[in-house]
Amino acid sequence: MAEWHKYPGGIYKLKQDLYQELEERRNKVLQMGEPRVLEERRKAGQLLARERLDYLFDPGTFTEIGMHIKHRTIHFGMDKRWVPAEGVITGFGKVNGRMVVAFSEDYSAMAGTFGEYHGKKETYAIQFAMEKGWPIIGINDSGGARLQEGMDTLEAYGWLFRMQDLASGVVPQIALLLGPCLGGQAYHPIMQDFLIQTRDTGFMGIAGPAFARTQIGEEISLQELSGWKAHAVKSGQTHVVAEDDKDAIDKAKELLSFFPPSNREKPPCVKTGDPPERTAEELNDIVPDEPFKPFDMKKVIKAVVDDGHFFETLGLYAKNMITGFARFNGRPVGIVANQPTWAAGMLDIDSSDKGARFIRFCDLFNIPLVTLVDCPGYVIGSQADWAGILRHGAKMLFAWTDATVPLISIIVRKSYAGAHYGMLDKSIGADFVFAWPTARVTIVGADTAASVIFAREIREAEKPEEVKAKRIEEYSEIYENPYVGAERGYIDDIIMPHDTRKYVNRALDILENKFVTPGTCPWKVWRKYSNINL
Repeated sequence: MAEWHKYPGGIYKLKQDLYQELEERRNKVLQMGEPRVLEERRKAGQLLARERLDYLFDPGTFTEIGMHIKHRTIHFGMDKRWVPAEGVITGFGKVNGRMVVAFSEDYSAMAGTFGEYHGKKETYAIQFAMEKGWPIIGINDSGGARLQEGMDTLEAYGWLFRMQDLASGVVPQIALLLGPCLGGQAYHPIMQDFLIQTRDTGFMGIAGPAFARTQIGEEISLQELSGWKAHAVKSGQTHVVAEDDKDAIDKAKELLSFFPPSNREKPPCVKTGDPPERTAEELNDIVPDEPFKPFDMKKVIKAVVDDGHFFETLGLYAKNMITGFARFNGRPVGIVANQPTWAAGMLDIDSSDKGARFIRFCDLFNIPLVTLVDCPGYVIGSQADWAGILRHGAKMLFAWTDATVPLISIIVRKSYAGAHYGMLDKSIGADFVFAWPTARVTIVGADTAASVIFAREIREAEKPEEVKAKRIEEYSEIYENPYVGAERGYIDDIIMPHDTRKYVNRALDILENKFVTPGTCPWKVWRKYSNINL
């Protein structure tokens, strides 16, 4: 006998019809938006919104949430406008066997515009991720705010931004910029932890070229204003540049592999065939005899980490500072290093901002930090002072002092003045400090110190240059070496360069269960958070 179901208004439907209705509704949503836009995307070599999720998640593991959500706007023809899935697909599944939440904006559905219920879906996805303790990946590809919804669109942005902030430091957040992302929409990816932008199709900006032209009279192309060079090189807002959609998703997967699911867990350890006690003989000759001759610090990094593999972040921005992820004996570690080949590895405004935010991310997610130091100091001069080098430079000091994860410093060569703390030393919080015999650790370089301490003697000498050279040599011999710090206990040991990997692994073994409880020391009293110099 047929099974009837009564609906409000006295309407009856067969169960078979109900099932057919569900299938039809699902199929309609799965077809996505305008066929013309879908075809244009295919011709451009881009994946469609649902294809991106298929590529991200392990086969058969994705569960969609909110497929049937619909806007409630009736003005400006919206009462007749149907937007599949409200222009954004949300759900969860497994990425390389680990649970992840994601959303993917659909440019074919009303240009993926952000309206009230589009915003609710993204906000709920982040809340869901935070409550479950799973990372969140946002795939951005949107025409911006849905102006037809007015105040409802405006308020939805507030919901999203607040939820992102509440989830910040609770679960890792990665943004993929695979299409346009302009106006208020652009704050969403910026507020996430890491941003990956495609080279030719990803665009981000506070306003597009049309607004720049009409409001301030600036003529500029979309690529120049909002493309990858604008943000990976100039603004420092894009952490990784990808060639296309698949490359961006692959890079997101790799980045995720270094992170724990949430701040309540440790990062995952993987098996490696690289012996923890392996030596790297090539490092014995990598530092030039001349103290200011550059060498490539990335070679040092790759020589000591597992299998030479290093995932760099912000590699095109503030290149005097290197940040990124690697592994030691299978354990994820954050690397912070000076790059002598770029501005002598000095700390300036941009590199301080870059380093401080990276340090804080690693600390939030229980990822140990290792520094490789060759830094002559913070940049000086009127332009640096007026631009706020002290305020920005202090961010590094706040970041190190607040950090509670294992902290290991390797002084390779110069460690002078304020940069001695900016690049991590004992007094700022390092658990272990090791120095190579080539290290030069002191308040300032010998030539600078001599010119101040012995200025009068040099000025009044019969042979000023000879006296100056003698005093420089004297100061260098007494102070410009790692042994004074080792004698005072500020440096734990002087090690051969080839043993660096061995010492880092041993230190990480010892610090495996490091735990800092506020209140255990007189200076560790309760507070909300440090008032960092933003």
